[in-house]
Amino acid sequence: MLVLEHIAWNLPDGEPILKDITLTVPDGKLAVVTGPNGGGKTSLAKLIAGLEKPAAGRILLDGVDITGLDITQRAKKGVAYAFQQPVRFKGLSVRDLLELAAGNPLSDQELCTILGQVGLCAQDYTDRQVDASLSGGESKRIEIATVLARKDANLLIFDEPEAGIDLWSFSGLIDVFQRIKSRKQDSALIISHQERILQIADEIIVIADGEVRSAGPREQILPTLLGDEKTGRCPLEGGPLYE
Repeated sequence: MLVLEHIAWNLPDGEPILKDITLTVPDGKLAVVTGPNGGGKTSLAKLIAGLEKPAAGRILLDGVDITGLDITQRAKKGVAYAFQQPVRFKGLSVRDLLELAAGNPLSDQELCTILGQVGLCAQDYTDRQVDASLSGGESKRIEIATVLARKDANLLIFDEPEAGIDLWSFSGLIDVFQRIKSRKQDSALIISHQERILQIADEIIVIADGEVRSAGPREQILPTLLGDEKTGRCPLEGGPLYE
């Protein structure tokens, strides 16, 4: 179980981005964090992953305080994170990257299964370099594949996984998230504006202006977000939700 207690985070110039965030992601649940752009969603994901340290508050994973741990230490605790803007690695192949994520060598069949989940053919990509030769969409899909390759992960964090993904691959990603839900032992936290992802969530958390505006089961929260879908504006905020 992931628990955030009174989390605050500021930019280097002191501007507050997150203000007293308290929330819980139960074990075996798929939680989607949504809300207007600039509200602090990606900052929240980076804090959970260990890329940033909070100015105040605590982060607990399965009852253990991980607030002071860096991203590597949190990875060892079972936290897996897919960046919104994937990192490129010159001299590293897709096979190398996925095997590093998995922690062991992968068979051709395992590589095919992992890459197939994000709409890539292993035969075409296994030996490709993870560098500028990949398009933005390809890099994004490989980044997501590294999270799926993590066999020891119990908290999966996806920051806007739909960015740069074509429609066919996006449908495949929905299937992946459905499978994560069905396993019941892993928790997933997805930062997204996409209605199709919101529709498969167990829990929805709305972040706006650095605060939790609402949180609860999908059946309770989603109707309030879609209530004014003709204008694309969020009834909770008065501003755009899907951009």
